[in-house]
Amino acid sequence: MTTYFISRHPGAVAWAESEGFHVDERLAHFDVDIVQPGDRVLGTLPINLVAEVNARGGDYFHLTLELPADARGKELTAENMRTYGARLEGYSAQKN
Repeated sequence: MTTYFISRHPGAVAWAESEGFHVDERLAHFDVDIVQPGDRVLGTLPINLVAEVNARGGDYFHLTLELPADARGKELTAENMRTYGARLEGYSAQKN
């Protein structure tokens, strides 16, 4: 089982590390073809990729934040992310 953290934001990577999440590979770009059954994918993927992760037998955990409008589009630090309630929440999806 491999755990992937998908993010191009240094603050998100720092947050994950400071929160003690075990991550095997950090990727700025995600190729769903790497997912094997039992793998975990952490990040903020579009729904079509979440469905593909699940179809391949992987689990998806979405990085959720309560981000105010004035913080959108800005690089966040790990501390900013904690302030905005960063957390990983499990989701599953399927294509109909």
